[in-house]
Amino acid sequence: MINFESNKSREVILNSIRDHLAASARHDAVFKDTHSHHAPLFEANGSVLTNKTIASLINVFRENLEAVDGNCIVATGELEVVQALRTIISSLHETPLRARRIALSDAPILQHLASQIRREVEEIEIAPDAAQLFAYDLGITTVQGAIAETGTLVLNSALERHRLVSLLPPVHIAIVDSSQICLTLGEALTALRVGDGELSPTITFVTGPSRTADIELTLAIGVHGPQRLYVIINSGPKLGT
Repeated sequence: MINFESNKSREVILNSIRDHLAASARHDAVFKDTHSHHAPLFEANGSVLTNKTIASLINVFRENLEAVDGNCIVATGELEVVQALRTIISSLHETPLRARRIALSDAPILQHLASQIRREVEEIEIAPDAAQLFAYDLGITTVQGAIAETGTLVLNSALERHRLVSLLPPVHIAIVDSSQICLTLGEALTALRVGDGELSPTITFVTGPSRTADIELTLAIGVHGPQRLYVIINSGPKLGT
């Protein structure tokens, strides 16, 4: 027996996906000559490069992230990134979310940053196992990309142990380098292709805090993931350099 209603719904969804991919491709063509997600923001001597395209991408990403209830802080270098971490943690101390126990992904730069905020917390652990992660208040990761047009983070777990750290604690802080921000999904997928051009099978896309309306059609936050998402964008020299 053929379910015509189901087939019709499926075709509507597929057409919508095709339309959005086509729109993404058009944006990619427009920005191909004006933006490179690997373009450096600073000269070797530390002087700032004039790059309106990157500044624009940061603003677009921030607006779209905040539109889905994410929080965004733009920092210019390591000192401001650390200060942003301290500010977020301090504000969480005044809430039931606490932020006393912190889980880090295994990105080396996070261990360096965490060493500067140890006095503000009770415990910091690198990539705890799944059973332990439920007891942590906050997860901190880096990312492998960010999509400006949707305010989306791109996490490739083949390169960093951050999938569970970003999903299980009630608060997730993601640290993004401004050079990682792409305009579209198409740009992001291109950047993720490595070696033979194949995409990793372990890519996670995160757009704002977890939410669902499946429960009596009432919007609920934090059911399948973090209740709060903070993104710190570093627009200064790349961290660790």
